[in-house]
Amino acid sequence: MIEFDKFTLNNGLRVLVHKDSSSPIVAMNILYDVGARDEDPERTGFAHLFEHLMFGGSKNIPVYDEPLQKVGGENNAFTNNDITNYYLTLPANNLETGFWLESDRMMALDFSQKSLDIQKNVVIEEYKQRYLNQPYGDVSLLLRPLSYKVHPYRWPTIGESIDHIKNATLNDVKSFFYSHYAPNNAILSISGNVETEQIYKLTEKWFGAIEKRDIAVRKLDKEPKQTGARELTEKRDVPSNAIYMAFHMCDRKSELYHATDLLSDILSNGLSSRLYQSLVKEKRLFSNINGYISGSIDPGQFIISGNLMNGISVDEAIKATNYQLEKLKLKEIPDEELVKVKNKLESSLVFSEISILNKAMNLGYYELLGNAQLANMEIDKYRKVTPGKMQTIAQELFDSQNSSTLYYLSKNQN
Repeated sequence: MIEFDKFTLNNGLRVLVHKDSSSPIVAMNILYDVGARDEDPERTGFAHLFEHLMFGGSKNIPVYDEPLQKVGGENNAFTNNDITNYYLTLPANNLETGFWLESDRMMALDFSQKSLDIQKNVVIEEYKQRYLNQPYGDVSLLLRPLSYKVHPYRWPTIGESIDHIKNATLNDVKSFFYSHYAPNNAILSISGNVETEQIYKLTEKWFGAIEKRDIAVRKLDKEPKQTGARELTEKRDVPSNAIYMAFHMCDRKSELYHATDLLSDILSNGLSSRLYQSLVKEKRLFSNINGYISGSIDPGQFIISGNLMNGISVDEAIKATNYQLEKLKLKEIPDEELVKVKNKLESSLVFSEISILNKAMNLGYYELLGNAQLANMEIDKYRKVTPGKMQTIAQELFDSQNSSTLYYLSKNQN
């Protein structure tokens, strides 16, 4: 149970405060309600670009990292298709430094051509290294547009094309910033040995003067129901053949989400999971195989991916994988198997709440979903999932008409 207080500044900034007197460290998390799904299809990769730009200097602070490191702090960030999240940890007695740093870059970045050029080059190199020059690196560039035809999930966070980053102008960047990075589009969550009154004063002092901004209206095209199986075959210079199967699933707020998540655990979480036991250990069709969900806010993907053993045909591997999916559709999962998976997941959730940073992140994320109190309801939602519910979901989810399959083949194999 994460106990917390909440208040909102006049400029719309939502603030969540969790007191944890056991730690001398305080975690500070700022979640911006902007991700790759908010980008112009002709200018993708901007949310990720801003993850870099936000560390490139702000109006009054040329280098973000130096002041934080001087007071014993650490920081990082991540961007996905739904959100951009910045976080830092530092000693409680130096907490105000964090407020100073985060408020200054929310107020105004150092919008210079030099800073933009530097960060564009960094992102372009990352694009090349992670997606173009790494084995299996371009899978998301292939699988996403195969599965999504309308919704902006059809491009990855890094962007649909490297040219979109190359061609980004200073005006493009300024427009994106002032349309999304604002107090009324952000959630600040604090976890550590702090008092709510103390956090209120600091928040009002450092963020209170930042004015509301006109946030770009989110207009997302709804992905139509897929009515036919899709396939794509690509050959690359990789050590082994691989397959990637994507199925459209529910959104993060759906009452079906937790049962769908448990389905992925039944299939692939650990050495006793069905896919590992059958397809890796017993039949030796795959060297590794995984089943996981995207967990995205809008309707996401249930993905099964695996690398084939040498000499195993793609047809044989697909047939064996589909057989395991059919078993979930035809017969309810035994109670003891489901209980085992639930216990494992519950332990993971409880253990994650030991970290003050995880607690700050969770509060911010669930507040974005509708109410930070949802963070305390997750375990009960998983506990209530029944075998019958999971079977019903499997029957709809693993319909062949709902599948998009990427055959990622090695040029070195027949």
